[in-house]
Amino acid sequence: MAHNLFYNEQTEKVSFFSVKEKAWHGLGQIVEDHPTSAEAISYAGLDYNVEKRPLFTNSLPNELNEMAESIAFPKIDVPNFFATVRTDNNSVLGVVGKDYEVVQNADAFQFFDAIVGGGNGIKYETAGALGKGERIFITAKLPDYIKVGKEDLIEQYLFLTTSHDGFGSITAAFTPTRIVCNNTLNAAMRNHTNAIKIRHTASANERLKQAHTLMGISQVMAQELEELFNHWTNVRITDKQVKKLIQLALAPNKEVINNLELGLVDKLSTTYINIVDNALAYAMGNPTQTMETTAGTLFGAYNAITGYYQNVRNFKDGDAKFRSIMDGTAKQRAQVAFDLCGKFARNGADALTLN
Repeated sequence: MAHNLFYNEQTEKVSFFSVKEKAWHGLGQIVEDHPTSAEAISYAGLDYNVEKRPLFTNSLPNELNEMAESIAFPKIDVPNFFATVRTDNNSVLGVVGKDYEVVQNADAFQFFDAIVGGGNGIKYETAGALGKGERIFITAKLPDYIKVGKEDLIEQYLFLTTSHDGFGSITAAFTPTRIVCNNTLNAAMRNHTNAIKIRHTASANERLKQAHTLMGISQVMAQELEELFNHWTNVRITDKQVKKLIQLALAPNKEVINNLELGLVDKLSTTYINIVDNALAYAMGNPTQTMETTAGTLFGAYNAITGYYQNVRNFKDGDAKFRSIMDGTAKQRAQVAFDLCGKFARNGADALTLN
């Protein structure tokens, strides 16, 4: 299944919940009100624990295994390695080292509870388990919006994912999403980062500290984004410059950029030309691009590129789209566009020439 959500055969439920609106896959539990962390864990089917269990191997040669099924033989320990196992159904989720510390699902929610406890009004929006439950994710909505102009609002979310298979840290990101076209923006701001990572050896106190750190980052980033985007709405850009910005932002490598600068259009691939044409058509014709904040503005040019990946680009399935936007090609291209727009705001058309 493309969505890769865990289906619990015992409860006959998919491990996912969403508030009010169904996700693209149409699965999971839909609830009307924002739940508490305890309710969210239950709705999403995350109310299971994970244990580290020692690994063993059979002491017999392979050819004797079948003969020895009914006979008890000594087993050989696999030193310094353990299996991570769901205690509710004994599913093996991964193999980890001796220093790996399991972070229970409930502990992952403490990351957000620490912020909620501070009276900041965070609301759980979605949560779920992937695969056999080896990876979980949580999204929570912050109380404030980023306001761009009079009409354009950007919601603010915190996204957290962690795993039980030994791959990756606990990762939390500040993710603004544009309400009108539901874009996910992935812009790093100045000296801040849009994500933090916590190793599985971290203590509860460290997680609590990181939670408040992330909240501080998100508040500063939100203010900076609002100021920056509103500035971009006042920076004019011509249609020709929008096309050049799109060409540079969507270029897959330096060779394509060099060919653009030299005017060697015949050396550009048909695939790349089609991508640029589709993004440009979105920039010039989509209704979200005709508002006061977007029409002929630098903010509109940036939004056209993120909007292309969210609303125009064809992906294999919803899961591929999610991966691309969160940590793949769409995110990378949006970052390049963000950097180009920042340079354009400071240097004008000179920002769209090859350095």
